[in-house]
Amino acid sequence: MIDAVIILSFILAGVGIGFYSVDLLPDTALQQVTNLEGLSLVISAFGAIIGFAIGLVTQTGYRRIERQIREMPVDMLISRSLGLVLGLLVANLMLAPLFLLPIPPDFAFIKPLTAVLASVMFAFSGVNLADTHGRTLLRLINPQSVESMLVAEGTLKPATTKVLDTSCIIDGRIEDLLSTSFLEGQLLVPQFVLLELQQVADSSNDQKRVRGRRGLDILNRIQANYPERIVIHPADYDDVTTVDAKLVRLAQEISGTLLTNDYNLNKVASLQKVEVLNINDLAQAMRPNYLPGDYIDIKILKRGKEPEQGVGYLNDGTMVVVEEGSEYVGDELTVVVTGALQTSAGRMIFARPEASVIA
Repeated sequence: MIDAVIILSFILAGVGIGFYSVDLLPDTALQQVTNLEGLSLVISAFGAIIGFAIGLVTQTGYRRIERQIREMPVDMLISRSLGLVLGLLVANLMLAPLFLLPIPPDFAFIKPLTAVLASVMFAFSGVNLADTHGRTLLRLINPQSVESMLVAEGTLKPATTKVLDTSCIIDGRIEDLLSTSFLEGQLLVPQFVLLELQQVADSSNDQKRVRGRRGLDILNRIQANYPERIVIHPADYDDVTTVDAKLVRLAQEISGTLLTNDYNLNKVASLQKVEVLNINDLAQAMRPNYLPGDYIDIKILKRGKEPEQGVGYLNDGTMVVVEEGSEYVGDELTVVVTGALQTSAGRMIFARPEASVIA
């Protein structure tokens, strides 16, 4: 519809200019014309053709500009608009003294010409400046504006809410992750997880009771140190019996991420298209990779299966088998990595004492 309006407007403008342009012809030319109405119609027709051509060009340019605006990021569109407005404002402020100057009638055209040139120049400069420092300008106006717009348009994704399960809380490493600021988003602890923690803490089994109380203590410390990050959610589902199924359902309803150490819960949630963060997987990925020739300082704790082997452990629990290390049991020494083996139980590193390698 807008295309037809643009073209029709230029056609009507061409017809009007052509029809009334006859009056601008010199009197000598008009005296030689026998049919002024016919001449007006002919010139109007030419005006309509020219207007149609200009209208097509304008309509094509309009559509191109519209497409560019649609594809332009929101923050760039706003910053360029602000730059354009500021440029025009500066141009008008600078031109104000010019219009107060007395200018001879013969040079009256200087004022509008200067106004047009200055407006174009400052508007172009404002847009270029906005491209360079636009986000800084928006940040001065509203510190959260850029991030909010980027989230709204989908360029940035907001941090999802993390739903904690019982194993993750009892494990305790969630507290270390929060202290390092690597974990983003809100932490949500469902009421049924708290109930399960309480049941574990009240268990008659000593080990379970210690683990449950440890989980409650960790949760209390997190709530004390990060009160704005953690939320106790009252959600519960009477038609769901197991805690794991409730966790998956809650994560689905709020489009959250499930934070757990439970391997089976991880698999079940993944099958139901729930995003899962497994702290064990993170710890496994963060283990340092030792290549043959790397040096490790380790304490030999016991003898290995072979008579000359000694066994030590890294901080992450990785077993290090040291050839010719049986005589160093109880001692700390520097060993050189000779190889590594990944098994179903974990990773195993093989090494030799540095002294034997040098010899």
